[in-house]
Amino acid sequence: MIDMRALREDPEPARASQRARGADVELVDRILEADTKRRELLQEFEQLRSQQKEVSRSVGRASKEERPAILAEAKELAARVKNAEAASNEAGEEADKLARMLPNLILPGVPTGGEEDFVVLRHEGPEPRDFAAEGFEPKDHLEIGEKLDAIDVERGAKISGSRFYYLKGIGARLELAMMTMALDQAVAAGFTPMMTPTLVTPQVMGGTGFLNEHSDEIYYLPADDLYLVGTSEVALAGYHMGEILDLSDGPKHYLGWSTCYRREAGAAGRDTRGIIRVHQFNKAEMFSFCRPEDAEEEHKKFLAWEEEMLAKMELPYRVIDTAAGDLGTSAARKFDCEAWLPTQQRYMEVTSTSNCTTFQARRLGIRERRDGQMFPVATLNGTLATTRWLVAILENHQREDGSVRVPEAMRPYLGGIDVLEPR
Repeated sequence: MIDMRALREDPEPARASQRARGADVELVDRILEADTKRRELLQEFEQLRSQQKEVSRSVGRASKEERPAILAEAKELAARVKNAEAASNEAGEEADKLARMLPNLILPGVPTGGEEDFVVLRHEGPEPRDFAAEGFEPKDHLEIGEKLDAIDVERGAKISGSRFYYLKGIGARLELAMMTMALDQAVAAGFTPMMTPTLVTPQVMGGTGFLNEHSDEIYYLPADDLYLVGTSEVALAGYHMGEILDLSDGPKHYLGWSTCYRREAGAAGRDTRGIIRVHQFNKAEMFSFCRPEDAEEEHKKFLAWEEEMLAKMELPYRVIDTAAGDLGTSAARKFDCEAWLPTQQRYMEVTSTSNCTTFQARRLGIRERRDGQMFPVATLNGTLATTRWLVAILENHQREDGSVRVPEAMRPYLGGIDVLEPR
């Protein structure tokens, strides 16, 4: 969870982090009070247990006359030890519960504020197209996709309800091409490709920090006590749960390819048309286990790998530094890349990469042994491709006749096709 020793020694960074997130600052003091109570009751329990053992050992040395009194004392101590242990365990559970409510401490430089308080770091890629100068009004991705016979949301809704869809024909091929490009790029960079489970236990889902403010976004199967993942980050984070890693040769890199599920419970009325905000999608997710002192540099690499993919897609995009109040529970810092959406005249998130420092590893028991001592590792994640990218590709590369130019880097993955023609 968090480094309790560091919190005891100096709780101010945690308070400052909570203030920057717009979260409950008093939670820090409640955690410290619960921790103090836990340690006091644990000490009381251990002292009583030591006393009980000493009395028990004295029974054998006692005379016949002394023994009844000693046995009575031992019986009384046994009851007190049992009560002290129960009180200690209860205090420990309360302290643990409160500690798990505290989000990761943000890193220096993270913008303060909420969703709208991000900082734009830079704009990249080609300039957004001036469709008026080209003489036509751009169509949105759904209209383009339907004319290409690539997207079918009507039948998706008929079969599964709203926010479901079919990708068919060239739409299915386009997604597979993009995902395979991402996999090939990751493998070339030293990542191990992984087809990950999409159902995980509460221990893993909670360990990654997704059962706090994001719990209403997660599909839960009560009959099996399992959760459907909203990102393969969850399964990848749990891959080394309870293990001791050897990072002497550098970080461990994994690329997870999986279907993801999100309830989108808080997204009523937002991006309901097409496939921008849906309940099921595919994603290629980078994940790293590294030493904490390497995490900041690793984060820069993840962002660079994401931008490499966006450059191949020839998309105009911007990079933002996400504000503290818009960070997930486990993220200490997050950079997003947002692609330009011509029909809405706005930027839309297509990638995010988060430095989770040691937060997830502490909860999942993932450590490294160095110089005879155990240290928690750091974890990082980053999107390398996802279904939503099709929205930006179709809209930014459309032509007046309804066809879509295929970015050059994608053409080998589509058998050399350079233009998608409407059916």
